[in-house]
Amino acid sequence: MKRSGALALILLVVVAHIVVPGLVPRAVSATRPTLAEAQAFMDRAEAELMKLGVMDQRAGWVHETFITDDTEMLAAAADDRLIARTTELVKEARRFDSLTLPAILKRKFLLLKFSLTVPAPADAKLREELTQVASSLGGSYGKGKYCPDEDPSKCLGIDDLEVRMSKSRDPQELSRLWAGWHKVGPPMRDRYARFVDLSNQGARELGFRDTGVLWRSTYDMTPQEFSSEVERLWVQVEPLYKEIHAYVRTKLAAKYGGAANRKDGMIPAHLLGNMWAQQWGDIYDIVAPPAAPPAYDLGEILASRHADAKTVVGFGENFFKSLGFEPLPDRSGSVPCSHVRRTMKRSATRVPGISISIWMSG
Repeated sequence: MKRSGALALILLVVVAHIVVPGLVPRAVSATRPTLAEAQAFMDRAEAELMKLGVMDQRAGWVHETFITDDTEMLAAAADDRLIARTTELVKEARRFDSLTLPAILKRKFLLLKFSLTVPAPADAKLREELTQVASSLGGSYGKGKYCPDEDPSKCLGIDDLEVRMSKSRDPQELSRLWAGWHKVGPPMRDRYARFVDLSNQGARELGFRDTGVLWRSTYDMTPQEFSSEVERLWVQVEPLYKEIHAYVRTKLAAKYGGAANRKDGMIPAHLLGNMWAQQWGDIYDIVAPPAAPPAYDLGEILASRHADAKTVVGFGENFFKSLGFEPLPDRSGSVPCSHVRRTMKRSATRVPGISISIWMSG
């Protein structure tokens, strides 16, 4: 009787798991999703992520324009909320992988999957650590200064340094400016390594080998195809690049002599007029061919036209409108111009941040 009673109890538990809805495992109870459910899911996801994204951008803007420990934590918290919910939605969206979706809806699901530039682990503590590390890196980078002669009264932020780098033609001064400001990097090394480790863990949890593979998956081709395409394009432009490189190097050597000559044939980065050697437009006056049109200073032109910040934004808006984008929403009544001017003046006493594009570029 005891054995029979035990067997009956086991059977009762098994039957309960089969017939009681609340006890049915999700994998067993899940029904095949419908197209209508997929569309409803995407509508909700877009609306939710729009709200979270706006709040994240607002927190990031405050942090970028007023870098303090408090704004750093606020930005990190907003990042955490956005990344956490996006990760959840990406995983929930897998339910619709087996559906044949209309092209537009299919692409929306694809873009949702790739929307995390910085994927984070699902573990809340690790995700919080990643967002805090990322925010602190941005703060350290934005607060970076170079103080000539280690004199605090002479410290220069990146904006002032960029102007000097673009206009100075003294190779020794350029070398000091370049080396002095780049000292902001080494103290961030360990934090950045941790940032990469956490991001790679987040990417693996989403099904990618690492964050780089996730980034290279966003170009309507496989990561391998993307790498091959980049290599194909590089092979095409490499001869031209080498010719331009040799020409610029020769011109700089004629201008600066030994300061521009390296045994390995490379161009000293600090002589290119840009703190990151990303673009060489600021040395046009040195390298322009004799028959080239004269150089001009766009900043001086804008100043001569008394163009304020709002006018410059209008120039940008007109460009995007010419590409078919909608105009910016009318915000004329929301923020008085006097407030904008006061904010811009106050920002001179604050520590503004700058975009660290190399961290986020794929």
